[in-house]
Amino acid sequence: MAALGIDKRMLRELESMGFPTIRATRALYYSGNSSIEDAINWVLEHEGDSDIDHIPKFQVPIDIQIESGEPLHTGEDMEMKLKDLREQVRKKREDDERRMEREQEKERIRRGKRLMEDKRSEKENERQRIIAFRKAEKEEEMRARQKIRQQLELDKAERRRKLGLPPENPRTGKPTPLPIREGNAIKGPKSVIPSMEETLKDCLRSLKKNHKDDDAKVKKAFQTLLTYVANVVRNPDNEKYRKIRLSNPLFQDRVAKFKEGLEFLELCGFHKLEGNEFLYMPRSKVEMTILNSAGLALNSALTNPYFGMLSL
Repeated sequence: MAALGIDKRMLRELESMGFPTIRATRALYYSGNSSIEDAINWVLEHEGDSDIDHIPKFQVPIDIQIESGEPLHTGEDMEMKLKDLREQVRKKREDDERRMEREQEKERIRRGKRLMEDKRSEKENERQRIIAFRKAEKEEEMRARQKIRQQLELDKAERRRKLGLPPENPRTGKPTPLPIREGNAIKGPKSVIPSMEETLKDCLRSLKKNHKDDDAKVKKAFQTLLTYVANVVRNPDNEKYRKIRLSNPLFQDRVAKFKEGLEFLELCGFHKLEGNEFLYMPRSKVEMTILNSAGLALNSALTNPYFGMLSL
């Protein structure tokens, strides 16, 4: 491809105005020798280029004469023109800078809005997760209660069968009351005992309330009590699980130092033997209904973060 020729007269005029030869040559080449003004505009627009004063890689035959259709300007006219062009370029740069600053500010505002929206969305998602977790926890507790109630009903029916008592009334779901004879009079059934589960929970709530500054030891007490109760439920005929040595260091450290812990075991059916060496539950005192209620109360105290909060 033939190299573009450079107008020799325009090159000399640019040089006379103080432009270096290489810079003037590049300006004429890239402006297509159209005019002195276009060449000056090119120089002003590319003053910051790192290679503006480097010899171009193309070969420019500056000895080729190309007639220019426009008359040459005088030095004074070109100085005025150059000044005007420089002013135009300066204003253009300032306008570009202001426009760039406005765009940057808009982008900063957009990023800020996106960040705030992301935070709101994250907070809402976290709230929804907490709601879902609490709902699932409540449903799980309800299922556990239902399962325990079902097991209690089965245990109750089995005990009634072994004792030769009549089955429950299928219409009401309650056992058929047996009359009590006193002399010649027949009286109805005795009043129902208040909920043992609530009594057990109240005992645990008192333990947590009275020792709220020692949460770790309270939790350890709950875990130890649950172990004692579970062992009796799983092995009701094994005496070693129905007998607790009061002098045992672990028992003393985890349970006995809390009077509410001893009260809880007594509610479950344990009592002190003569000499106060052991807590003992006779086989005849093993009540699965009470023990299951105790296990449910302890499980709630260990897994429910709000257990006993209203009483603190």
